[in-house]
Amino acid sequence: MSLKQEFELLRRVPFFAEIEPAKLKLLAFTSERVAFEPGRQLCHQGDSADAAYLIMDGHAEVIVETSGGPVIVATLGPNEIVGEIAILCNVPRTATVRAKDRLITLRISKEPFMRMVREFPNMAISIMQELAFRLEATNNQLRGALAEVERLRETAGVAA
Repeated sequence: MSLKQEFELLRRVPFFAEIEPAKLKLLAFTSERVAFEPGRQLCHQGDSADAAYLIMDGHAEVIVETSGGPVIVATLGPNEIVGEIAILCNVPRTATVRAKDRLITLRISKEPFMRMVREFPNMAISIMQELAFRLEATNNQLRGALAEVERLRETAGVAA
């Protein structure tokens, strides 16, 4: 893929839509195209964060380790970004991400990513909106799981 194609791809991602073309071209230039075969990990929960990944082609599974074992909490596809939370919060990776099928990504190192966030407030707002959307989706899943637990409790109490 050419630098121009990577630039065009970045431009289509809402996070980067407001960035001036020259800066976006620089981000594309400093980023690295990385392919992952099915089952390979992009990052592992608990590791330190050094990059975010923009999915160009294929799908990635976001997996959270729990006391009951690993749980797939999301599947992401083209034009979606993954790994940005640990960079933004300067915390260990919050999940493991692995290729579901052949995955082509654009690896954006931490420093260029953070520089864009600092220089372009609209990018920061887009990221906050996306994170808020993800939080709401997680809360909805949690509410559903808690309702199911309560239903099972009631069913067990009736049967006892």
